[in-house]
Amino acid sequence: MSDPAAVLFDIDGTLIDSNYLHARAWHSAFRAVGTVVPTWRIHRAIGMDGSTLIRTLAGDLDEAAADRADELHTRFYLDSAEELTLLPGAREVLADLHARGLRVVLATSAPPEELSVLRELLDSESALYAVTSGEDVETAKPDPSIVRIALERAGVPSARAVFVGDAVWDVRACAALDVPTIGVLSGGIGRAELEAERAAFVCDDVAQLLRAVDDSPIGRLL
Repeated sequence: MSDPAAVLFDIDGTLIDSNYLHARAWHSAFRAVGTVVPTWRIHRAIGMDGSTLIRTLAGDLDEAAADRADELHTRFYLDSAEELTLLPGAREVLADLHARGLRVVLATSAPPEELSVLRELLDSESALYAVTSGEDVETAKPDPSIVRIALERAGVPSARAVFVGDAVWDVRACAALDVPTIGVLSGGIGRAELEAERAAFVCDDVAQLLRAVDDSPIGRLL
């Protein structure tokens, strides 16, 4: 491909079925520091920057309690890592897009410990052009910084990229940089919400996306 193009992928809820494990881990972490947040509210915040999530859901926690909740979330989540499973089509879509000559980037702000587990399960290193992590930014989505870094590592402008993610935070971060977003429903957020945020294309999961690549925004990159 003479004019390089990239597809940037979120991981949690997009490639790996992890959102509900995150919600459960946050619920347990909040309870451990003395506050109860309904799980449905937590689920709706998954994919948001961790500090922002805590302020949004439990803004009455002092700094020490908030730090402790963040630490416990990571511990509880990693303790349940054996429950993580791939979402349908996860490996296949990465391999297919790589074979088509697109630069495949994992654009995530997951902490290194979590990212290591996710990459091992995904087992698709040969298809990846670049990867980001929580070490690259101070604030995660909806702040667009991680998307900007992913574009830089892919070596492409926003006009030659598409982002695939499951959360409204993905769409908002990408909108700030004029990167079209493909929304997937596999993270548990509804089609209407993703479309209201102006996701360019919405499908059930990456398996469905793989079948519809040419009709999706990825098609214009090829």
